[in-house]
Amino acid sequence: MRVIHVYKEYHPVLGGIENHVRMLAEAQAAAGIDVEVLVSGLDIRSRIERIGGVRVIKAGRFGALASTPISPALFLHLRRSRADLVHLHFPYPLGELAYLAGALSRPMVMSYHSDIVRQKTLLRFYGPFLEVALRRAGRILASCPQCVQSSDYLPGFAGKIRIVPYGVELARFDNVDSVLEQDIRPAGDRPLLLFAGRLRYYKGLEYLIQAMRRVNAGLIIIGIGPMEQELRRLANELGVEDKVRFAGELPEKELVAHYHAADIFVLPSSHKSEAFGIVQLEAMACGKPVICTELGTGTSFVNLHEETGLVVRRATAKRWPAPSIG
Repeated sequence: MRVIHVYKEYHPVLGGIENHVRMLAEAQAAAGIDVEVLVSGLDIRSRIERIGGVRVIKAGRFGALASTPISPALFLHLRRSRADLVHLHFPYPLGELAYLAGALSRPMVMSYHSDIVRQKTLLRFYGPFLEVALRRAGRILASCPQCVQSSDYLPGFAGKIRIVPYGVELARFDNVDSVLEQDIRPAGDRPLLLFAGRLRYYKGLEYLIQAMRRVNAGLIIIGIGPMEQELRRLANELGVEDKVRFAGELPEKELVAHYHAADIFVLPSSHKSEAFGIVQLEAMACGKPVICTELGTGTSFVNLHEETGLVVRRATAKRWPAPSIG
């Protein structure tokens, strides 16, 4: 059986869905499935690579529009694919359009990772095509019931939806460099908070940085993204630059050490573009409690209030609980 996964980006680009697609594709390849991944590349030249036993087609990119990579070659590659099953990962409008334009003869399943939230102009144009793609899908995979209930599109397709929560490879987080872990810890007894993820608008990091004025703790922010410079300026303006450290993008060994070194993991997301929060699972795999926000999506499906951590109001720096380390 041949399967092709279609999404916007793949390794070495880091992100929750990018990591999920990679883990899924590599597991299928290990199980004997002929699997390939079709994504947008990072420049105008198309490339074919083999990563972790998976054939990865990176279609040439000609820029981006509304955070969507524009890769016309993706249409051609999908049309030429010999896959028996197309697995679309939404949201990536170009992927759905490529399927509708040239691969309708093949069965398709769709992993619906989140609604399109911010790009309302794009959605007005694209909404009808999304409806067609959802109708064509043999199955629609959602990560939690809340993601279905809060979606603008999924409730109408309840009969073909299956709930398949995300997972992480626990073995990734077992081998920690204890010396590196100790080096990460701040001096003294001050607790250490951790965030990991792309620095995008919906992550709500501005509220976490504002809250740091009232929290006696250190904060490490792991990741890069379009909000980085704005967030750095905010930390300086608020006078919390001595509490907040931007670590950038880290290799796996250092990321795992940071998870283990932290006392609490914080996911302060402010928009329902944050449909699940896979990083919460990664923190829990390291035995860490989580503070997340209530978005009506999967964040509080993963993190159970007063069981695995705390769930707080979104988009506010008020009423953040002070860390209690015991």
